[in-house]
Amino acid sequence: MVHNPARRTALTDAAIDVLAREGARGLTFRAVDIQAGVPAGTASNYFTNRDDLLHQTARHIHHRLTPDPAVLTDLLRAPRDRALVTALMHDLMRRIADDRAGYLAMLELRLEATRRPELRAELTGTIRDDLEANITYHLDEGLPGDRETVVLLYLTMTGLILEHLTLPHVLGSEVPGALINTIVERIIPSP
Repeated sequence: MVHNPARRTALTDAAIDVLAREGARGLTFRAVDIQAGVPAGTASNYFTNRDDLLHQTARHIHHRLTPDPAVLTDLLRAPRDRALVTALMHDLMRRIADDRAGYLAMLELRLEATRRPELRAELTGTIRDDLEANITYHLDEGLPGDRETVVLLYLTMTGLILEHLTLPHVLGSEVPGALINTIVERIIPSP
């Protein structure tokens, strides 16, 4: 296995683009090489097999979708209230919109995980760990609500993101920003 971190990142970024555009069935070493603009056979030097490519791509997607620490620090200067939670949910939607391919690739991986038990186990663990980390973060930061509040926000935002990225006209003229405001208002307890 070749160990060039920059090249591996470029290949996993290319894999994300292929997944988002062509789905899991279109994710081949050749497609990744073409997307990355590298010589044929390069991806096979970095990933032992297709499962390895899927697993490493899943890890990289989570890295790409992680909040920017500087943005988070700036947001957390505000009081710990419903308005801050609303701002955090807007930041989440902004990050997803900015990396549409990353989130669509994650949806493709979730579908592929229904057919691949090892991928399902990895994604389940990763997403469960992320949810637990979000719950812990929410509570440790003194944001309003409890564990169930964070789970409800997670489930509701996941549905909104899914609709917005895949079938935006289902919601008609509803703007995700206005819906986010309503979601938080209804889920976060009144002060």
